[in-house]
Amino acid sequence: MAETETTADSAWGDAAAVDGSSGRVTLAIAFCLLSMTSVQFGAALSKPAMAEVGAFGATWLRLCWAAAFLMLLVRPPFLSYTRSQWFSALSLGATMAMMTLCFFAAIERIPLGLAVAIEFFGPLTVAAVLGGRGWRLLFPAIAAVGVLCLSWDGTTWVADTRGLLFAFGAAIGWGGYIVLMRHAGQRFKGLEGLAVSLLFAALIATPFGFHQVQSGFSFHMLLVTAGLAVLVPLLPYALEFMALRRLQPSVFGILMSLEPAMGAGAGLIILGQTLSLNQVFGVVLVMIASAAGTLLARP
Repeated sequence: MAETETTADSAWGDAAAVDGSSGRVTLAIAFCLLSMTSVQFGAALSKPAMAEVGAFGATWLRLCWAAAFLMLLVRPPFLSYTRSQWFSALSLGATMAMMTLCFFAAIERIPLGLAVAIEFFGPLTVAAVLGGRGWRLLFPAIAAVGVLCLSWDGTTWVADTRGLLFAFGAAIGWGGYIVLMRHAGQRFKGLEGLAVSLLFAALIATPFGFHQVQSGFSFHMLLVTAGLAVLVPLLPYALEFMALRRLQPSVFGILMSLEPAMGAGAGLIILGQTLSLNQVFGVVLVMIASAAGTLLARP
């Protein structure tokens, strides 16, 4: 933990030095870009499923499918794990469950671009805190202005109170996820840590999702959520799990600054959620704050 925190604020060149290969860093960047694309378009495509079994129900089914897929693929040796490995997987799984449940509950109530912008407070705050200087908190404040711009479409406020609260819950989950995912990647071989963490995430999400699924359960819904599980969370988590083995959390945060724009784009293309000029400005503010706050997170 201490080693991670003391090196988390390295710049691009430092990340390459840590891994010993700029090629590995380039590959990690590609992983991050693919992950963001999968998350945002997977989220936008989830609306019909959420309409049938609710946000929690659809999320729980996806987590179950993702855990099942990885368990079959990885076949983790459960009996060989140490107490610290189990604790790491449990912590990451709980964070995954919180982040995923809150995010999909948020996009059920507020526009996708706004939800992603708010969720980004998580990694941005991690970067500001690890930067070690109080003035770094200026960047979350700039992002907050961007969120306000996104919440106003020019004629009315587009935010729902519960949607906002869920989005902030997702932000807390994402901030913890970045740190815990890297730790799990250092403690497990291959994708074993991700497989065990997803199993915990599915179990933790069960009380929230099971009752909603009962109302709209069907074989068709099982197939739909299986496909959606590949887009979110299986593919993104696997890509980010591998990326965070090659990148410092601060570099990861810089790359993730593109996510609000991708979320707005996916919302426009798939859901027809158009943005006014001030909302576009809000997206730009969040991206600038995120990139600058993470890049300048130096002691």
